[in-house]
Amino acid sequence: MERTLIGDLRNHLDQAVMVKGWLHVLRDQKKIQFIVLRDVSGMVQITHWKPNDEKLAELISTLTTESALRVTGKVIDNPQVKLGGLEIQLESLAVENLAETPLPFEPFGEAENLPALDYRLDWRFMDLRRTENLLLFKVQTTMEMALREFWTQRGYIEMHSPKLMGSPSESGAELFELNYFETKAYLAQSPQFYKQMAMAAGFEGVFEIGPVFRADPSFTSRHMTEFTSIDLEISWIESEEDVMSNQERMLQYAFQRVKDAHGDQIKKVFGLDLEVPQVPFPRVPMAESHKILKEVGYQLPPEKKNDLDPGAERALGEYIKQKTGSDFVFITDWPFAVRPFYHMKKGDSLTHSFDLLANGLEITTGAQREHRYEVLLAQAREKGLTPEPIQFYLDFFRYGCPPHGGYGLGLSRLLMVMLKLTNIRETVYLFRGPNRLQP
Repeated sequence: MERTLIGDLRNHLDQAVMVKGWLHVLRDQKKIQFIVLRDVSGMVQITHWKPNDEKLAELISTLTTESALRVTGKVIDNPQVKLGGLEIQLESLAVENLAETPLPFEPFGEAENLPALDYRLDWRFMDLRRTENLLLFKVQTTMEMALREFWTQRGYIEMHSPKLMGSPSESGAELFELNYFETKAYLAQSPQFYKQMAMAAGFEGVFEIGPVFRADPSFTSRHMTEFTSIDLEISWIESEEDVMSNQERMLQYAFQRVKDAHGDQIKKVFGLDLEVPQVPFPRVPMAESHKILKEVGYQLPPEKKNDLDPGAERALGEYIKQKTGSDFVFITDWPFAVRPFYHMKKGDSLTHSFDLLANGLEITTGAQREHRYEVLLAQAREKGLTPEPIQFYLDFFRYGCPPHGGYGLGLSRLLMVMLKLTNIRETVYLFRGPNRLQP
């Protein structure tokens, strides 16, 4: 007999089925036993009258919560049952793996009774059994599929860039260095150089969803040392406006696909009515954003005079939400002083670049890149970089490279924004930070 998913049982009324899953609840009464079994698609009540098979009743009495079971029985319509209005009349039961007791923690208890997040991360496989986490990673799957749909519909090419690099990928900071045979290598901070190589190769539009690494000692609710980056690069653009337009439409498409597939469940589990963003998103130049911050009484630290800090991002997000109703805002025209050497300059001191804030959290950096070899070389030197370690990269621009630009954003930050979660550790399958390499 083939396995039937619990979510499909309504299609098998009055039929014998086999279901497999975890023991969610056991109610062992005097004459009757009720098992609530859970699988990836839902939960079902399984009923067993003890006098029908006393040996089986004894086995059921020994079962522990979260044990892995295989059950066969007949599907019966029963409107009195809250779980889908049906039940399974038990015929046989096999224990695939008996859960030890006590559990490390009760994953299905009330949220306020859950242990601290750091403890739950020690037992992440158990924490992931929670309904919220199962749904979150279903949402992630749908979202990634939607992103790929959006890009492939436009003829873009998927790439997989190397994560081992012979030279720093951006700056010399926040790098993981490792031994590589007789030399040194670095874990990639971003696929930036290789995205641009694809533009020089004539691919015209590329995307990648893959891991990147930052040796960032931060212990904030929004930083990780390893995360999944969503990257795009496109050729023949007129300005960074083409890049921003591409991203906002991509996000609108992804949000809509998630809402169509999971909107009802998101509302039930997270209490959130997922809102598909309207485009275009507001655009605010950096100079204007600083004026807004003064207007709302937010004081930037002196070292951030050309930049924004997390508090400023939140203040701007709240201001834009109040003024426009949008959760998203592009902050444009960033000073060259705080941007990488490969961003195209706008005048002497600004760049054709942007950040995207969502719910007051920076989720994207993007720009039009500098594609002219001599200008790029001069900007690298202006940043204090010597050409030799990045000559392979500079060579991309010597033999006909089109105007191009792109962006990168973190997958987990996007999930935080979409589901209005407060800690990035909740939105990644396994968190990596300065003091966490296990499990």
